[in-house]
Amino acid sequence: MSNSLSKTLSPVQLWGIIVGMVISGMYFGWNYALEFTSPVGFGIAVLVVTLFYTTFIFSYAELSTAIPHAGGSSEYVKRTLGNFGGFITGFACVVEFLFAVPAIALSIGAYIHFLTPAVPVVAAAVAAYALFIVINLLGVKTAAVVELVITIVAIAGIALFTFSGAGKVNLSNIFTGEPFFGGFGGIFSAIPFAIWFYLGVEGGAMAAEECKNPKKDIPKGFILGIVTLVILALCTLFVTVGISDASKINSVDSPLPSAMALAFGENSILSKLLSFIGLFGLVASMHGLIIGYSRQTFSMSREGYLPKFLSYTSAKNKTPVWAIIVPSIIGLVFVLTRATATIIVLSCIGAIVLYIMSMISFFLLRKKEPELVRPYKMQSRIVPVIALVLSIVFLAAVAYANLATMVKVIITFAAAAVFYVVYSRRNVLNSNVAVKGEIAADID
Repeated sequence: MSNSLSKTLSPVQLWGIIVGMVISGMYFGWNYALEFTSPVGFGIAVLVVTLFYTTFIFSYAELSTAIPHAGGSSEYVKRTLGNFGGFITGFACVVEFLFAVPAIALSIGAYIHFLTPAVPVVAAAVAAYALFIVINLLGVKTAAVVELVITIVAIAGIALFTFSGAGKVNLSNIFTGEPFFGGFGGIFSAIPFAIWFYLGVEGGAMAAEECKNPKKDIPKGFILGIVTLVILALCTLFVTVGISDASKINSVDSPLPSAMALAFGENSILSKLLSFIGLFGLVASMHGLIIGYSRQTFSMSREGYLPKFLSYTSAKNKTPVWAIIVPSIIGLVFVLTRATATIIVLSCIGAIVLYIMSMISFFLLRKKEPELVRPYKMQSRIVPVIALVLSIVFLAAVAYANLATMVKVIITFAAAAVFYVVYSRRNVLNSNVAVKGEIAADID
């Protein structure tokens, strides 16, 4: 075993990983926002979050091409704020991805149960999770091909949903009743579920070391990815709330088939077909996020933050075997809780912490290393400022709306900080000359 990764990804495969990581957010999870606010209020939250992700990704592309590294944000922050900053950012990324996967697994179980009521939700969720752990163990090239295929099918599912449902849209479902139900507090509560539409998009940076030409491929993958996701998110939201009663889909794990059932009938072919296709969207994200958290775990181990065995890769496929298996076991435990909405909030908090730290490192890196080669550079000064300000606003809003959950998150991060002091600090590779030299040689 070694601790290097295989360079096999093309721009199209990277796009497939980026969109695949996120696309499950179209098929479930976002609808929980409708318990707290109206379709109009949620639409406001989605537009603000869309503005954030668009500005963030254009800024993040600069970081990921200047420092193409499997650690992604963790490496950027370590370079500007030191080892502890890198550790906290890497931990936030693991929280984001690791909590997202059990939520997706539970939704897969719900979709399978929708199609075959005899199959229990949790049993289907665990089986799906285990299957994609095995696929990831076969290597990133195999994983990327699978991801691309199921992502394309999932996009086709959203297109089918949009075109078949558009004729059934009734604007009174969106604007009648209490258009501003929940007020600003409701919009704040809706933010994590708006983030769910895009959560994980930054994970493409963690495949940087596995791209054939990261300095050219990453900007292409990121920009095409965010454009694709914005279109899908806005279409999904408009059609779903337009063809259904928000109160009937605000707490289900299969909102699109449920909305189609309301519009076309319980036993309609469209609702059953969409439920089947929806599985592709869910497994695309599960598959992509397993790639994401395994690469983050691999990178943190290679840097000395986590036990060294987690960065060993198989001789045949250069796959980080233990970095896939160990976090996945933890994720499987959370599947058993069935607390989908809470898991989504936890995942989003981890994401927001990562976004704030990434944008801080963006500005510090420009100041500290102005001569760093930046194959892609964000020319606008206001774009990264918007991304940083909105990420801070999101953290305040989510904390305000989820105080009890936020306390648990603070305790978790405090425990991680203790782990750093007790274990990581004395093991961190303060001078990663060998590793950086190997990465740089591969990139060149």
